[in-house]
Amino acid sequence: SSIMSVSNDTAKSAPLLKILFIGPMGAGKTTAIRCISDSDPIGTEASNSDSGQSTKSTTTVAMDYGSIELGPEEVVHLYGIPGQDRFKFMWPILAKGALGCILMIDDTRADPMADLTLYLHEFNDLVSKQAFVVGVGKTNKDGSSLEKYNQYFAERDMYAPIMEVDARDKADVLMLLEVILANTEIKGN
Repeated sequence: SSIMSVSNDTAKSAPLLKILFIGPMGAGKTTAIRCISDSDPIGTEASNSDSGQSTKSTTTVAMDYGSIELGPEEVVHLYGIPGQDRFKFMWPILAKGALGCILMIDDTRADPMADLTLYLHEFNDLVSKQAFVVGVGKTNKDGSSLEKYNQYFAERDMYAPIMEVDARDKADVLMLLEVILANTEIKGN
């Protein structure tokens, strides 16, 4: 069945479960969606003309879309935003109706804390409802990389689930999804 019929069928029987994958270019949003999507994800990849932000060969220019079925009438729609500033106009369009977001951070970027601050600000509607989880990728995987993120939130008197994640690892990405779905269910968002 087509994506449109899946969306229409689920809209009649269950609320739309829409989760955003947000973060800078190269943080793993597209890879994460491809990793867990039950269907072939739809992407809008184009040649990367901004090698200053990332050395990857392609980049998302509009959005990524995938879906994962939780049950017979429960489908989670996964949307990945484009990470480049020049596509920022797409962010509020994609955020409309989102239940929550998964913020993917690349710990090897020049200033991952600035990335964190930018995306928390830009997606403040979801952040203020605590409808987000942070996945920190490209770490040394011993837990020490997370300390600066925990400190960041503690200094701002904020709570956020923060996990090390490999966007290529289905179990890691599913854990992020499970946490955001559980968190939003508890909050009643």
